[in-house]
Formats: sequence, structure tokens, C-alpha cells
Amino acid sequence: MKKLRNYHATFLLLFLCVTVSLSAQNNLLQKLNKVSAITEVKQLETTVFPEKYVTYFTQPLDHRHPEKGSFRQRIIVSHVGYDRPTVLVTEGYGATYALNPQYREELSKLLNANMIFVEYRYFLESTPDPKDWQYLTAENSADDLHAITTTFKNIYSGKWIATGISKGGQTTLLYRTFYPDDVDISVPYVAPLCYAAEDGRHEPFLRRVSTAEDRKKVKDFQLETLKRKATLLPVFEKYCQDKGYNFRVPIEEIYDYSVLEYSFAFWQWGTPISYIPPVTASDEKILAHLLSISEPSYFTSNSGETSFFVQAARELGYYGYDIHPFKKYLSIKSSKGYLHRMMLPEELKDMSFDKTLSRKIKKYLKENDPKMIFIYGENDPWTAAGVTWLKEKKNIHVFIQPGGSHRARINTLPEAEKEQVITLIKEWMH
Repeated sequence: MKKLRNYHATFLLLFLCVTVSLSAQNNLLQKLNKVSAITEVKQLETTVFPEKYVTYFTQPLDHRHPEKGSFRQRIIVSHVGYDRPTVLVTEGYGATYALNPQYREELSKLLNANMIFVEYRYFLESTPDPKDWQYLTAENSADDLHAITTTFKNIYSGKWIATGISKGGQTTLLYRTFYPDDVDISVPYVAPLCYAAEDGRHEPFLRRVSTAEDRKKVKDFQLETLKRKATLLPVFEKYCQDKGYNFRVPIEEIYDYSVLEYSFAFWQWGTPISYIPPVTASDEKILAHLLSISEPSYFTSNSGETSFFVQAARELGYYGYDIHPFKKYLSIKSSKGYLHRMMLPEELKDMSFDKTLSRKIKKYLKENDPKMIFIYGENDPWTAAGVTWLKEKKNIHVFIQPGGSHRARINTLPEAEKEQVITLIKEWMH
């Protein structure tokens, strides 16, 4: 009888655990389905969260004028517990990669937190139809996040931490500026704060990045690809044709721009210097390496990144190219205005840059001291436009990974700084 009683007890415990688990799951589903702005909820596979859903949240095209229409914004909800903190991922682009069953953002893992992952307006499934570009503004994107956070705080009432990478980091920053009290902590990774469509700080940065020896290897490779243009251009053109790329300028200009872009892309992604083939390498190796670092699809007229280029030209800012070391071999006389000429929709090619946003953010950071941690990579060209000038603040901290790239994260920092960041965040969470 004793063994039977143990069996019954074990069965009862297992039954209760399953019942509690199903009850919690149904409870979250019920909560999501009760949100009036959410039009659809689908369960997703996950190996790292107890539950995960993709939802579609109705947003106004223009938060100041809701009568202008609406669109559906894709949000991925990854649930740990109602008593846990919540990480808001302010993605700057599309959200597809977050659907991966194994995906978990590093702060959510570090804090065992819920994760609300927001796809940016005008990207992938969060694209209005028709695509009216006038509503693609930083302020509207901040309003999107405010609406989402306000709604989900009815489900998750604990501490909130916003984070994003690159353009997503910019979004974390501008969101904090427009809505300072929405979240408790902000952690922008590799987030630039640019002041113009061609900011002007990136080119000097590339002239002093890393060591003189390494910079020479990069420059020598660029020169070699230009010197071999007569031979490599036909192969380059066939490659682009086979890929179905469409450009607004002649293919020789695309070749030149791919070479100019090479140094930025090389340092941005932390490519090892040893990967650069010697200038004596075969044509095949030279071109293969160029394409592996500076893919010409970047300059296509129908790029999947068009929404980003619109924002860069309008108010987020971007970078220019230093053509002087290569002028002898280039078909272009100037690279000024390349973004407008090649990558913007035709109807926006004359759009001027508005400095209002960058001035607003800079003023906010100077005059306030929110709990924020900025992470940058030392060799990442975007760090040229980083907020590394912020000094002597109690709560704003800037960390730069030595030799780091655009892949700089908390986990890539030197151990002492990594521990400092983790300690700060955990202190702030209490």
C-alpha cells in the first residue's frame, strides 16, 4: 500500500504541475486576447522561454492624427513570469530573426526577464499599405513604443528595461528622449547619434582606426581592386545581373562605391586583417573578398533597407565617403548626395535633412541623467557618431570594447567592465 500511495502522490503532483502550467498559459493567452489593440495572437515554438507568441498590434499611422488610418505592428511576446522584469527590444528593422525558437536577447537571459520584441514600423510585416512615407518618423516610432509599453504594463507590472542594437539602439535612445519615464533602464548597443545625412565624423575616424599598418592593408586592397577594374568589372557586372540587382547609376559607379564602402564595412563587422588577400592574389580571390565584405546589393534601388535609408536621409543621419585617396581610379567625381541619388524612392530624392531630432536627443542627454548604459566597439566606424562625449554623469555610463566592432555587447566587454555593467543593472532593478 505504501508504494501505491507514493504512486498516487507522484501522479497527483504531476497532474497539479501540468494543470498549473496550462492554467498559466491559458491565463496569458486570455490576457493577450483581451487587449483591444491586438488583432491576432499565434503561439510560437521556443526552447528558451516557457511561452512565446507573435501578436499584431494596431497602431495609428500618425499618433497625432489617428483619423489618418492605421497599420498592424508585429510584436513577439516571450513570457517567463508575471513577477519578472520585462525587456523591451526596440528593433530598428524587421523582427523575423526573433521568431527563431532559440532566440533570446542577452539582457533577457541575464535577468531571466520577459521579452517584448517590437518590429519597427515600415519594415516587413509592420508595413502600412499604402506605404505613405510621411508617417515614417522617429516621433511616430517612439509613440508606437509608448502605446505598446503602456498596454503591456497591464500584464507585466515589474521593472522595464529597453534595449536595441544599431538602429535599434538609436530607437532605444530616441524613445527615452520622447518618453523619459516609460522604462526604468535603457541599454543602447552601438547606437550612433548622427547630425547630418553625411555626418562627417566617420571619414576622419577611418583614417585613425586601429594601427597604421592595418589601415594600410585595407587601403592597399581598395586600391588594388580599383587598379584591376578593367578586368574585374565585367565579372562584377555579371554577378549583379545573375543576382537580379537593379541600380539607378551605371555599373562602374556601383563598383566604385562598393570599393569605397569596403573600409567602412570591414571595420564595422570586425573582419580579421588576415582575411585580406595579398595584392598579388588572383582576380578571383580579390573579387570574392570584395563581395564578401561589400555586397553591391547595398546600393540597389529596391533594397529591403529602403525604409532605413528614408529615415537616415530625413532625420537619423548617415555617413559619407572619403574619395581623395582613390580619385585617380574612380569614375565618380564626388560621392556627395549618394544616399539620395541611389537609395531613396524617386519621389524623395530631393528630401532635406532635419536636425530637430538630433538636437532634441543631445539636449536631453546633456540636461538629464537617466539610468542608461551605452555599449560601443572601439574600431566600429559608428562609434565616431556615438555619445562618447558624455562625461561625469551619475547614471549614464559609456563602455567601449577595446578593439571591438559593431558586434560589441555586454558579454564582449573585458571582464571587469562586464561585471560593472551587470552590477549596475542589477542594482537599478531593485
